[in-house]
Amino acid sequence: MPRPRVHDLDRVLDVAERLVADVGPEGLTVRRLSAESGVPNGAIYHAFGSLAALRGRLWLRAATDFLALQSELVDEALGRAGAVDAVVAAADAPAVFAEGRPAAARMLMTVRREQLLGPDLPEELADALLGLDRKLVSEVLCRLASALWGRRDGPSVEVITTCVVDLPTALLRRHLGRLTADGAAQVPADARARLAAAVRAVLDLEPPRRGQTASAATERLGRRR
Repeated sequence: MPRPRVHDLDRVLDVAERLVADVGPEGLTVRRLSAESGVPNGAIYHAFGSLAALRGRLWLRAATDFLALQSELVDEALGRAGAVDAVVAAADAPAVFAEGRPAAARMLMTVRREQLLGPDLPEELADALLGLDRKLVSEVLCRLASALWGRRDGPSVEVITTCVVDLPTALLRRHLGRLTADGAAQVPADARARLAAAVRAVLDLEPPRRGQTASAATERLGRRR
């Protein structure tokens, strides 16, 4: 009896990333993914369980890889330069990520998470995504706020969130939505320089002090991403 064919699930997710980035979440169907990847419908359902689970795995993989890169850039900048440069590096992470994972970067920056993930998302994937948001808050946002101001309260984390989430989304998203002739997603140097200047300008003002705790940042982040 012949052994069943083993499919490369990362390749399936790569194709799914490209579909979402190119045509939006509505373009990601099992039938279209099967046609584009060459993997039968049944094999896709067997591997992921449902389209909702596949979409969750897709976003979780991209977001996990992005956070790993962003954390690495922060580590490097803190060791080499200082806290302000580390915030600039964290803000520039989408542009760096796009150099190696253009479809994933375009998906994360041009598609809102709630557009891709619906109410049928399996509980374990929803929990994993919440855990990833908390990890971003603790390992990037709170860490940078502490390095800059010796604080981890709500207002300080809010300023860092503005720098590493809001400003990159506003200044880089449209560039990541455009492809070069060879199919890459590249952010122009001018846009990256303007982002760095904007981040530095925001950091010139120390955050106010209020009674808000940093834990609220996780909820705000979930609404923004």
